[in-house]
Amino acid sequence: MSSEQQPREPDDWQQWLVSSVAGLHSRSLFRMLRPTVPGLSAVEASMSQADIDAWAEGRHPASTTLPSLADCTDLRTIKLFSLNDYLGLSTHPAVRQAAANAALQCGNGPRSSALVGGYTHWHAELERALARLKGTQDCLLFPTGFAANLAVAAALCQDGNVTVLSDELNHASIVDGVALARRRGARLLVYRHNDLAHLQQLLKEDVSPGSRTLVITDSLFSMDGDFADLRGLAALKRRHNFLLVVDEAHATLVCGPTGGGAAEMLGVTADVDLHVGTLSKACGCLGGFVACSSAWKDLLVNRGRAQVYSTALPVPVVAAALAAIRVAEEEPWRRQHVWRLARRLGCELGVPVSSPIVPLLVGTEQAAVDASMQLLRCGFHVPAIRPPTVPAGTSRLRVSLSAAHTDDDLRRLTSALRGCGLRFQPWKQLQGEAGSRGVQPADVEPGEVDPEGPCVDLISRL
Repeated sequence: MSSEQQPREPDDWQQWLVSSVAGLHSRSLFRMLRPTVPGLSAVEASMSQADIDAWAEGRHPASTTLPSLADCTDLRTIKLFSLNDYLGLSTHPAVRQAAANAALQCGNGPRSSALVGGYTHWHAELERALARLKGTQDCLLFPTGFAANLAVAAALCQDGNVTVLSDELNHASIVDGVALARRRGARLLVYRHNDLAHLQQLLKEDVSPGSRTLVITDSLFSMDGDFADLRGLAALKRRHNFLLVVDEAHATLVCGPTGGGAAEMLGVTADVDLHVGTLSKACGCLGGFVACSSAWKDLLVNRGRAQVYSTALPVPVVAAALAAIRVAEEEPWRRQHVWRLARRLGCELGVPVSSPIVPLLVGTEQAAVDASMQLLRCGFHVPAIRPPTVPAGTSRLRVSLSAAHTDDDLRRLTSALRGCGLRFQPWKQLQGEAGSRGVQPADVEPGEVDPEGPCVDLISRL
């Protein structure tokens, strides 16, 4: 449809649309999609110099179609410190081969919901592998991790008489899930981030007798890089008898001796009732899952609307995810390396680091955008994270580390970051009292790690 054929919105909607977009621009909150040319490195992509210039100047990209972008003669290689591919598995030869073999065998697989006909032996095998990884009886796949959180919150609260307690910094998928739960009659209480004293107060004073109680939290918070105090939550659970749901999206395959996640790392796997996760981060693929008991799976198969009414994951994606889990098991050096990089980055920049997600707090939205654009011109993509993703006044650069990054990549990044001329603000000034960032690796196992030393199995120490 040409621009002349575009339908005209009603005047009141047109005015609202123009005003809304202008407001985003004025507050340095406007975002736009930027095409890149991916390659066989999990942490590299190419962009035309024209697109880099347009991005830095806040203009729409010059390249609008794949052929014109791929045929550009001025492509530059960009190092990506912006992705969630923590183990660098998205481009692993075994993962690519598994997807290709499955596609050649059956295309995308049956295109219907899992209940109707989209469930294959690949799906069943992946669910078994995830259940083993998480130490649970069973597992259920979802189209995305977002869908998994929506389904869990809505299904568990379908009959009402439920009180949901949610960490204030939980992921948007949890926030939207508990919003659905409220529509089904659940009561929502939000506790301060990682403040178990506040949570305990709410449990004692605000949960009605006879109400079924659900506590839901991220395990590794995606924008702050800190861990939930799962040990403390497990202790509270034993005293207050609530259901504990933990979203392990960013911790699965990254934390724990076998990659089972933060719950495994902290020794509380058995205290978590439902482990929500994703296949789109360390697994390098796409999809979500809930690892749980067989009884909980039965309920979600029947009441998890985000799964019941969605087409099953394509078979090549499922085959790739299964291969990725096997590679992660066979190549533990990937977890070791990404944790070593995290320690080294913290030492280089003099900032606290507790995970492969390293937030560098700048403060204002424009300062974060300017720093991100300066880094892009230097050949690094480090995104500026701004409201509403994070609270106002806490805009930041978010560095995501991967096992595919090299020591030289990190050296050049730290040099470029210093070139931005920014003094990154201490966490305690922006997040309250010391300790508000939850469990740090040092809390789990004391001792310093030499960031320049040999590749140490940090996970076994965590």
